[in-house]
Amino acid sequence: MLDGKRIAILAEEGFEDSELIEPLRSMKNAGARVVIVGTGSKESYRGKRGNASVSVDTTADKVKAEDFAAVIIPGGYAPDKMRCNQAMIELVKKAYELGKVVAAICHGPQLLISANVVRGRRVTSWPSIAVDLENAGAEWVDAPVVQDGNLITSRKPADLPRFDKAIIEALR
Repeated sequence: MLDGKRIAILAEEGFEDSELIEPLRSMKNAGARVVIVGTGSKESYRGKRGNASVSVDTTADKVKAEDFAAVIIPGGYAPDKMRCNQAMIELVKKAYELGKVVAAICHGPQLLISANVVRGRRVTSWPSIAVDLENAGAEWVDAPVVQDGNLITSRKPADLPRFDKAIIEALR
């Protein structure tokens, strides 16, 4: 399906376990080459529930958005840490500007806000950051998956099957 397309999944300490592991599994099963991209704070990160950990393949300051078909941002506590890393912000902003698929779930859209890519866009997220998205100029809706151009967003772990499917469909 995805024929070796390179997909970056961003990682930091405290990611929502299933929101990193499930897209990782789905993208690999669809034939993508997945690269775990960290901030550089550690060589591996644990999920906030302690059920998963991932080793990073590289860091955001060592990659280019041009090298990926998509960038996926899991939720949890990680996005709040990622948005403090300029290389992460720039990677997301550049991927968005190049028309690459940029997908974020749960608290992941916090990084989209910092990358300044939500103004005028229709998005969803975990409900507690809806006001932040609206203040950044987005139209927030309560739906399992929202796709607006190359931007794909979802609310929570229960939405993962639809989120993963939307990413795969957008990359076909």
